[in-house]
Formats: sequence, C-alpha cells, structure tokens
Amino acid sequence: MSFVVQSIRTALFYFLLATFTVLWSTVLVFVVPFVPMNTRHKVLVKYWAVIAMGLARFICGIRYEIHGKENIPDTPCVLISNHQSTWETFFLQTTFSPQAQVIKKELLKIPFFGWAFRLIKPIAINRNDPRAALTDVVEQGTSALHEGRWVLIFPEGTRNPNGKLGKFSRGGVNLARKAEVSVLPIAHNAAVCWPMDSFLKKPGTIQLHIGPVVETKDKTALEINNETRDWIEGALERMNRAS
Repeated sequence: MSFVVQSIRTALFYFLLATFTVLWSTVLVFVVPFVPMNTRHKVLVKYWAVIAMGLARFICGIRYEIHGKENIPDTPCVLISNHQSTWETFFLQTTFSPQAQVIKKELLKIPFFGWAFRLIKPIAINRNDPRAALTDVVEQGTSALHEGRWVLIFPEGTRNPNGKLGKFSRGGVNLARKAEVSVLPIAHNAAVCWPMDSFLKKPGTIQLHIGPVVETKDKTALEINNETRDWIEGALERMNRAS
C-alpha cells in the first residue's frame, strides 16, 4: 500500500475515532452515573473499544486472531500483557469486562473521555512517585478484584517495539498475591500493524495469545513474575518466527 493511501486511511481513522469519542463521552458522562458500577465499563468503554476496533479493521485493514480463549478463567484475575501500541489498550477492553485498568493520572484530565473514564474507577497512578503508585495498584486493584472486575496491567511501564520485551515491574504480581487471585499472561505483536514510533497504521493481522493462568499460591513475587514474563517472551518468539 502506498504511503499516500496509508496516510489518508490513518488520518480518516483518527478523525472518525476522535469525533465518535467526543460524542460518546459527552452523552455518557451524564448517563453513566445512573448505571451500576460493574455495568459502567461495558456501557462506556467496551462498546467504545468495539467501535475503535471496527474502524481500525474497515479503514486501516487491521485484523486480529485470538488464540487461547479457553484459558480465560471464570472469575476475574490480574491480566498481565506486553505493551507495544495503543491497539492492545483498545482490544483488551472488549474481551475482559468489567475491568479496572492501571493508567496515568494525566489521562483523566483529557476532555470528555477522561472525565467519563473517571466514572468507572480506573486505578490512576502518579508515575513520578513509584512507591505511592505501587501502593495504589495493590490497594485499589484488590478492591476492584473483590468487586468482580478484571485488572489490566502492562508491567513494562512503556511501549516496546515488536521483538523486544522490557523489564517487568512487580506491581501486578504483588496485587495478585495480595488479592489471592491468579495471573493471566497475554502476548501479542500489535506493533506489526500499529507501530509505536509511526503515525501510520499498516494493514495486516495481529496475533494475540492468551496463556494458561499462573497460580500465585505458595509462590514468591519473583517466581510469579519470572513465570509470567517467560511465558510472554516465549509466545512472542513463537509468533514472530511463524510470521
């Protein structure tokens, strides 16, 4: 696909997504307060993310394949995924709902969407204070899990290009141990279509693999972290060899 066509399609995607986001958030910011807490995520975020995935597919040609859905447990747990782009932050909202995602506090200041997003009680942290952020993740995440919501964490803390996996923080596994729930590892290669360092979106098929749960009982945080990271790293290597 030519650079010009890619540029037009990407610009159209962002224009339509931004327009829809403003309209959707403006309406729902008045509606969501009257909706039960565990239904708010579906109404506000899940359906919005479904539209975003649809726009990405029909305008930019970005498709995806999911492997391992049979590994998803019946009760919410801590979701730990590698981080390559914005795509996975959209997609994982469509698959795991209701959900509490760990986000930067600054995102709640974004007009319209940030204001509405605040109503679903995300785990908003201050990245400039790592110790306080870790405490917030464990305390607020435990409450969310006990209230029946999944908790999504990107332990690398930042996006990395496909083929590279950053160091994992232990916030997610500490939360799982404290809340006495398992960890569900998730690996994907979203950057093949949605590069972290480029405005352009590339047509193609993203692979996403959901691994078997990592049990936390009688394990140290280091053991859980290593087991989770090793699975994600191995899954990334396998999917990239196959591509």
